[in-house]
Amino acid sequence: MDLRVFGLENPLLSTLHHMLDEMPDDKEKAYNAPTRTYVRDAKAMASTPADVKECPNSYVFIIDMPGLKSGDIKVQVEDDNVLVISGERKREVEEKEGSKYVRMERRVGKFMRKFVLPENADTEKISAVCQDGVLTVTVDKLPPPEPKKPKTIEVKVA
Repeated sequence: MDLRVFGLENPLLSTLHHMLDEMPDDKEKAYNAPTRTYVRDAKAMASTPADVKECPNSYVFIIDMPGLKSGDIKVQVEDDNVLVISGERKREVEEKEGSKYVRMERRVGKFMRKFVLPENADTEKISAVCQDGVLTVTVDKLPPPEPKKPKTIEVKVA
């Protein structure tokens, strides 16, 4: 079913829809298809919304993480300028005699977001705090470079 007919086009869904439409009949063409890891990471990134705020002295990344402990969240810097926030939300296992789920709507599974940091971000000064289910990652800015003073050259009389 094409969701664009109903005006429900989602970038992730349209990408997955395109991938399914382009599935090759023979195995030789399948080498160009994205890997399962790539598709899993794309889903994890699409389902993790974030707010990014630029302050005078820092960049602030705000992500809702309800019900997660600090051990379930990982904040890393890759390639010297890519901030990666990832983790996994696991379903609570409660097996009571005679009880069963009627509806399960809360999202579980892996989540991840990647942000390319600007050149003036100080990757040595990053802090992360998770309070009341909201993760706040602060990346300090490097001080602006000192303006170069003009070099004075003495003119000699010949």
